[in-house]
Amino acid sequence: MKIQESAENYLERILMLQKSLGKVRAIDIVNDMNFTKASVSVALKNLRENNLVTVSENGSINLTCEGLKIAERVLEKHKTISQFFISIGVSEKQALEDACKIEHDISEESFTKLKEFLNKSK
Repeated sequence: MKIQESAENYLERILMLQKSLGKVRAIDIVNDMNFTKASVSVALKNLRENNLVTVSENGSINLTCEGLKIAERVLEKHKTISQFFISIGVSEKQALEDACKIEHDISEESFTKLKEFLNKSK
């Protein structure tokens, strides 16, 4: 399933927040991403409609199996690409920014080869 870049960003951020906070609420996303409550509300509605997240009665946001799969893949791409850029001398700040842009568009073939290259150079 191909989803929009913004949805991938939300899923990745929810996963990261779950790892750091445990329980994630909409306000955590608002504060972390510096988006408005309205924007986050619309995004969560879309993610729920696509069965990528669930929201409990107490407001806790959880990734579904499919949402978790997508979030983990995007996060893996982000970490791998930023690691590559840092290894060739790009500043960490710039590497993280560029990785965020590339992680959504890189082909599976290129990403696989990038991972293979990084693993060989360790």
